[in-house]
Amino acid sequence: MSPLIDRRRFVATVVSASTMPAFARDTVEPIIDIHQHQHYKGRLDKALLAHQRAMGVTTTVILPSARAFDRVQGDNTKRKDPTRAERAVNEAAVDLVEKYPKHFVRFANEHPGVPGGLKTIRKYLANGGIGIGESKFKIGSDSPPIEALAELAQEFKVPVLMHFQHRAWNMGFEKLPRILKKFPDVNFIGHAQTWWGHIDKNHDPRVLYPKGPVTAGGLTDTYLREFPNMYADLSAGSGNNSLIRDEKHTRGFLERHQDKIMFGSDCNDTLGRGPGCTGARTIAVVRRLSSSKEIERKILYRNAHRLLKL
Repeated sequence: MSPLIDRRRFVATVVSASTMPAFARDTVEPIIDIHQHQHYKGRLDKALLAHQRAMGVTTTVILPSARAFDRVQGDNTKRKDPTRAERAVNEAAVDLVEKYPKHFVRFANEHPGVPGGLKTIRKYLANGGIGIGESKFKIGSDSPPIEALAELAQEFKVPVLMHFQHRAWNMGFEKLPRILKKFPDVNFIGHAQTWWGHIDKNHDPRVLYPKGPVTAGGLTDTYLREFPNMYADLSAGSGNNSLIRDEKHTRGFLERHQDKIMFGSDCNDTLGRGPGCTGARTIAVVRRLSSSKEIERKILYRNAHRLLKL
């Protein structure tokens, strides 16, 4: 060591770096992506890792597919070679996290209404899963399977990430408050078309990707305001669309719910940058429309870090 370097300052720097989380040492401004999938449109794990790095993401939450799901995430039942898609279930997520422990964490997933479904989720929570989801099934938002899922989440003290899509997945969005009230200690994370469409008080649920001005006070706005256990996932085209359709509304929405909104990508490209990547576009919009650096950092990192206990 050069004699010009103060020894005490050098030691303090080394100690500080050694106690800092690995993902925080990798970049000045770490980003947590709470919504990604393996083998999305056939994307291999190495390509997924490169994609996340290109976006600037330092910690990625992998949401496994469910074996009972009637279509594999990103594919359909007519796929000629289902083997690769099949590997994107809980076991594949375990393997990925073991291979890249500094970059990935995982949730556990299965249909809560099929025989053995809850047992499977329990198994993969017990061996390291930090949440449940993506819960995307043809059931009601306040159905008995959702209650059973909430009970399990309550037991393990983990959040549940839900995909809301009109007449498709977790139906009856207006009935969700009953679950939020019954399980106040369970944190729910809202995602997808119906969730983001309902930022608008005048939303037509039949329109999955609405355009134009937003009237504040929609169901999503209400749920985030009235329920401490309701959070939002900005991922996919639906999340990005909600940000860019009315930028004046977006600035106020991000400010109102700055402690509840988290970044997610849910994109299937291999780029990780530029206009061809939904996640990269969403990061750029959050940075541009957040009214302060503090709000930006909450959405891109701090909220997920706190909620997921990372």
